[in-house]
Amino acid sequence: MQSVPFSILDLAHIGEGQTAADAFEKSKAIAAEAEAQGYQRLWLAEHHGMRGVASAATAVLLAAIGNVTRHIRIGSGGIMLPNHSPLVIAEQFGTLATLFPGRIDLGLGRAPGTDMATAMALRRNMHASVDDYPADVQALQAYLSDDKGGRGVIAMPGAGTRVPLWLLGSSLYSAKLAGQLGLPYSFASHFAPEMLQDAISVYRASFRPSEQLEKPFVSAGVMAVVADDEDEAARLFTSVQLQFANLRKQANKPMPAPVDHIEAVLSEYEIAAINNTLRFAITGTPQQAERQIAQFIEATGVDEMIFSFPVTDTGKCLQAIRHVGSLTSVMAKQSWAA
Repeated sequence: MQSVPFSILDLAHIGEGQTAADAFEKSKAIAAEAEAQGYQRLWLAEHHGMRGVASAATAVLLAAIGNVTRHIRIGSGGIMLPNHSPLVIAEQFGTLATLFPGRIDLGLGRAPGTDMATAMALRRNMHASVDDYPADVQALQAYLSDDKGGRGVIAMPGAGTRVPLWLLGSSLYSAKLAGQLGLPYSFASHFAPEMLQDAISVYRASFRPSEQLEKPFVSAGVMAVVADDEDEAARLFTSVQLQFANLRKQANKPMPAPVDHIEAVLSEYEIAAINNTLRFAITGTPQQAERQIAQFIEATGVDEMIFSFPVTDTGKCLQAIRHVGSLTSVMAKQSWAA
């Protein structure tokens, strides 16, 4: 574990009885705490039309995060590229890279990050081939590369910022593409655990060195709910269990408040199915969390772990971040790449 850095994925959760403004203040508090605790990076995820998620305008919120931090890397985990023109994303993240030089990551995904009706409202090309995604990634990469004066279309700001790209995924498609393009890869094992090992294997087997990256670099996401007391951690964890139950029912609601007895709200079958999806979640006391994290790293060989803290109460969320951050002796102190 000595060389594995820890990072955070924040969805700017809107909890039950909370507002988007509350979520933004919480996200800024999370970012400041993450920096104080020595986390490597903090990412925000693009989702649309979800009553429990406030990070739809990802680049805008990242600017706010950048202004309350000084050195932690910040970025997207990820921008859903099919929703956008590569040029627009190059301009947005080129602007961020100019405002916060040397700190910006651009993680990309190919899902819409929403339901199909909302995807249509985003004016995406719903008839685009999956073959467009690799070309869009490469176009974005070109817009962010050095401006040598001969390009007809330039991203300004953007050109010359060389913002590092990541590919994100929950299947084998992006794992293989990330390897072929020589990009770092992040697997969404926090909600799609089934293909984790296969995706890592495919990525490493298909990896070709690139200007950005000489050797494979893979991170994996896990939920984390850590508290002083095991029972309190289990109670706080019910929020994400209830959230996944709502997703399964297609109930678009804010992030639920925790309950004392999940068995009184969900059936035994629902709990088993949800817990299987969340099988890699880190829950319990700091001592239990350390063992679980060590087991995950040993089993997967990941180069970085990225934690999502699905706790609605800001104070308890920050405490969970501190608990995991207290394991700084197992974190790398230097960035994997400049």
